[in-house]
Amino acid sequence: MQVRIIVAGKPALAYAKAGTEEYLKRLSHMGSYELVVVKAGSSAEVSTRLLERSQGCFRVVLDERGAALSTRQFAERLTAIEHRGEVKTLAFIIGAADGHSDELREACDWLLTLSPLTLQHELALVVLLEQLYRVAALRAGHPYHRG
Repeated sequence: MQVRIIVAGKPALAYAKAGTEEYLKRLSHMGSYELVVVKAGSSAEVSTRLLERSQGCFRVVLDERGAALSTRQFAERLTAIEHRGEVKTLAFIIGAADGHSDELREACDWLLTLSPLTLQHELALVVLLEQLYRVAALRAGHPYHRG
């Protein structure tokens, strides 16, 4: 299963650039992961772009209204989706500062939150990538994941 992370706007902050690069590098050895950047703009414009770029994918929208999971629960959910067999590409969708439109949330297959706190979108990207790496390490029996 391919994983596509679609985000509004390139990471501009130094920590986000470094974290994004580091985790994408680590993930490149553990599967098919792709970062797709769409142009930032209003909530409606960004949501339209995110929907276009995730068409045909199983859509996981990161939103503060979503379900909160532990890392193990996250890993179990990803494994269950993968074992269905019909999902070829899983798209994680991270919006811009104004959040997602109702239309985008309604079009998603899974609404997920990384934290009950509101996260700046660049930080959310790094946290998501770290968790994807942690799940991949857990599946591979790698010592990175503990507990």
